[in-house]
Amino acid sequence: MNETFGMAGAAAALGIGMLIGLERERHKGQEENRACAGLRTYAITALLGYVAMQLGGNLLISIVAIILGVLFTVAYWRSVGDDPGVTSEVALLSVLILGGLCGAWPTLAIAIGVAIAGLLAYRQKLHYFARSQLTDAELGDGLILLTAALVVLPLAPDRFIGPYAAINLRTICTLTVLLMAVGAIGHIAVRTLGIRYGYPISAIASGFASSAVTIAAMGHLVARQPDDIKLLSAAAILSNMATVTQVGLILGAVDTGLLRHMWGPLIGGAVAAALYGLCLMLPKPTAGANQPIKVGGAFNLKLALIVTLAMTGITFVSSMMLSHFGQMGVMLTATISGFADAHSSTASIATLAKSGRLPFDAIVGPLLIAISSNSVSKCVVAWVSGGRRFAAYVIPGQVLLTLAMWAGMSLN
Repeated sequence: MNETFGMAGAAAALGIGMLIGLERERHKGQEENRACAGLRTYAITALLGYVAMQLGGNLLISIVAIILGVLFTVAYWRSVGDDPGVTSEVALLSVLILGGLCGAWPTLAIAIGVAIAGLLAYRQKLHYFARSQLTDAELGDGLILLTAALVVLPLAPDRFIGPYAAINLRTICTLTVLLMAVGAIGHIAVRTLGIRYGYPISAIASGFASSAVTIAAMGHLVARQPDDIKLLSAAAILSNMATVTQVGLILGAVDTGLLRHMWGPLIGGAVAAALYGLCLMLPKPTAGANQPIKVGGAFNLKLALIVTLAMTGITFVSSMMLSHFGQMGVMLTATISGFADAHSSTASIATLAKSGRLPFDAIVGPLLIAISSNSVSKCVVAWVSGGRRFAAYVIPGQVLLTLAMWAGMSLN
């Protein structure tokens, strides 16, 4: 065994044992309630696991784990009336295994050790979150998201099927999971930040579900809160940052190589929306600006499926148009579909590029056309929902964002 490698592995094992042991030492209690393991026990156990793996491999470390299990059982029986739990015992066994892992994969062992220490250190906060903060609906949404991401997505085949080779089940599943994950992240952000940051943060979060719906919600609030029209307009414009971000996420989810041709327009649009929104926010908001908008829960599975199916349908139509009319057909489809939703056009164009039917560098024009037509729809929504004053603030911001994205083509 290489001496330097051996010392590095032993040091990693000792570090893991001391890290987790320090956390357990702070919570081991006093006198009769004192836990059986602390800093020294965890450190020694980690080193024991490392040495056992080096000397006897899996067999020896298994024997040591069985001995520890017997000791745990005896300790648990002696204190079973006090309901001691088994967290410390499981942590000690984990330290033994991680110590053994340090011989082959010290980096992985350290990462797992840090994660375990974090879970132990934030015990009370995690318990409070699970019992008092997490609702049944959010728990159900989380289970659906994890099932889709960890079970359904890996099983989906990554190949193009159907007429015009336009359908890819892996891409469909990826986009569905992405929509759900983005909605959940926005929901968590609002739950975590509360109402302190008011409409702008809420609008960005809800913009991931639908920027047009968010603009309409802001416009409807203008009638009740006319004094906050600038703040509401800022929130409406800032919701476009979610649109720009989601376009980038969709491109990256389909093929990361597509981002090389769109990073300039995406950065230009995000910067323009942020600067314009911040300029509108410069006056101090009124007290009524502290209530977040309500656009939905963690995520809407039905909406995610509908949007994904719409993306798939538009992909099929775009593929058919490309087959019969070339790239001009794709641009025409992007223009029409963009009035309703820029994300669907983004997904369809990205899928065509991934399938090899459209060059990667040819996606920029159709995507910007789709985003431009979607911006026109948002201007109409702003005028209808909030009236002329609201539209007078929102429309210039939409125009600036669109022009910035077209100008961003020069950065690529």
